[in-house]
Amino acid sequence: MRNRSALIALVTSVTLLGACRDYNSQRHVASQDGLIPADQFARYGREQAIMMAIGREFARPYNSGPEAQAEVAIAYARNRFGKDIADISADPQGNRLVVTFKSGWRTAIVPIKDGKTGDETQIPS
Repeated sequence: MRNRSALIALVTSVTLLGACRDYNSQRHVASQDGLIPADQFARYGREQAIMMAIGREFARPYNSGPEAQAEVAIAYARNRFGKDIADISADPQGNRLVVTFKSGWRTAIVPIKDGKTGDETQIPS
């Protein structure tokens, strides 16, 4: 009876450990599969184009980790689009930026890995 209880406890703990998700959500958050291409979305308006430019800069590879990557993207956004942005911040895990435009539109920006930089995005006037 004791061996059977120990076996059941072992099987249960192995099953529960197998059911735990991994905590690397970067690949799920940054996946562009099934979304409108960035260049097409950028043509919807000025704020959408700014969003794509920031997302492209957010995806550029830096060797300092996700926190530094978010800081670089925030600095880029403030320096390049400061007159359009009311507030910008990174989430604690560094997987997305939250931008509030002066028009009141608030959006989350994830890294956009399409091989382009933010400066290559056409920003309408």
